[in-house]
Amino acid sequence: MSAERKAPDAPGAPAAEQSPEDVTVRDAVSAPDVEGAPRRATRRFPLFTRDTARPEGGGRAAPGDAPAPARQWPILAVLLTVGLGLLLTALDVFRVGLLLIGAALVAGAVLRWTVPDVGMLAVRSRFTDIVTYGGLGLVIVLLALMMQPEPLLQFPWLQDMLHFTVDS
Repeated sequence: MSAERKAPDAPGAPAAEQSPEDVTVRDAVSAPDVEGAPRRATRRFPLFTRDTARPEGGGRAAPGDAPAPARQWPILAVLLTVGLGLLLTALDVFRVGLLLIGAALVAGAVLRWTVPDVGMLAVRSRFTDIVTYGGLGLVIVLLALMMQPEPLLQFPWLQDMLHFTVDS
């Protein structure tokens, strides 16, 4: 075997004439094909998907021999808390229910940040999940605190801005 053998430069050259040793990897975007020989990979999506990549959060939060609910405790904790908040909201305890929903989303962001394997709580990249869960949770908490009647959180500039837009 020589140190470097060149592959035929013709784009339509039959693959049967090449062995894995005959193919030269020219750039970083080459990837092995089914037989293990390097080939030029494309950034286009394939017409038919043959396999799927495991998502980043696809690991288990508990050992594999644990029952399914125990393996998915982070998402179950967030969903049960949100469900309790929705129940309280349906029972006319709006502020407490919405605060619970917002707190559950913020807790989901904290879990996504601190726990390495969160199971199905991981939807996208860690950064995107943290920003999405945390941002939505904080917005819901702020809106619940500003809710009428008798808001617990008041911004005077917000009242002035509302009067400016309505009075004009």
